[in-house]
Amino acid sequence: MYPSRRDVILALPGLMALGRSAIAADFPPRIAIVVPFGAGSGIDFAGRLMAEKLGSRLGEPVVVENRPGAGGIVGTESVAKAQPDGGTLLVMDSSTVQQNWLRKNLPFDAIADFAPIAKMTNSTLLLCARASFAANSIKDVVAMARAEPGKLSAGTSGIGSPHHLDLLLFNSLAHIDIVNVSYRSTVEAVNDLIAGQIPLVWTGLTAVRGQLQAGTVKALGSASAHRVPLLPDVPTFAEEGVPGVIVNNWFGLAAPARTPSNIVARLSKELALIAADPDFQKHLQTVGLEITYLDAAQFGDDIREEREGFGRLIRGAGIVPE
Repeated sequence: MYPSRRDVILALPGLMALGRSAIAADFPPRIAIVVPFGAGSGIDFAGRLMAEKLGSRLGEPVVVENRPGAGGIVGTESVAKAQPDGGTLLVMDSSTVQQNWLRKNLPFDAIADFAPIAKMTNSTLLLCARASFAANSIKDVVAMARAEPGKLSAGTSGIGSPHHLDLLLFNSLAHIDIVNVSYRSTVEAVNDLIAGQIPLVWTGLTAVRGQLQAGTVKALGSASAHRVPLLPDVPTFAEEGVPGVIVNNWFGLAAPARTPSNIVARLSKELALIAADPDFQKHLQTVGLEITYLDAAQFGDDIREEREGFGRLIRGAGIVPE
């Protein structure tokens, strides 16, 4: 016997409630994705795009909370200590792993305190200058820095960030001394660059693309193995005679350790579908971000491998924790 139309209509509210409770059984009614840097940067762009897509797929509110400070430590620590229920997630980046080797007394452990969910994208870092800056290449910068040691400075997104590590490697490998100026975000650093407060800045393409197009800022070199497709005229550091300055910034999603495995698995599955979404890919590519999806298990392995690799790189360059 088939149910009547009236029976179906009467049953709909119960079925809808069942659907909502099924989601609520796995996730809190609101999910916050913490970006440990300021708004307008590549990590912020990636975080907001992930939040938008994830919210649509889960049918639940997913919001972004920027918690900048101490090169990403403030926001990252807040997630490490958050309730492990899927309600607070972290846009983890390379600095979470690198901090272990560049900071003393770090208040979190990249492996022990987080449950990896998925690695999503990669951002190539650039060394940029104002359009009026005397140097037009990495070779020019090296010559200037050697002529007047300690006079040049470069903005980064904080001690322990990939931007900071690229600066340290550049100094070590080129035998120069460019002073680090830490900011809460690369956007703040770029603003000071344009205002003439600093001569150089390390940044991803997202935070500086508008200025490059307007001609107020110029990119001198990319910290990558190959030239950035959107900037084919910008050489790599290796091409400019300083091989080894290759530390880029990846972004992924992680939860506090002890987050239930079913929540991690569900989020990883949804992010796999998001990474394959042409619209998601298109938006990332417009700001020079590259899709590099890894599931939870692969991301965890990658974090462990990167921590050891960065350790060897940093120790080999003679860099000591601050």
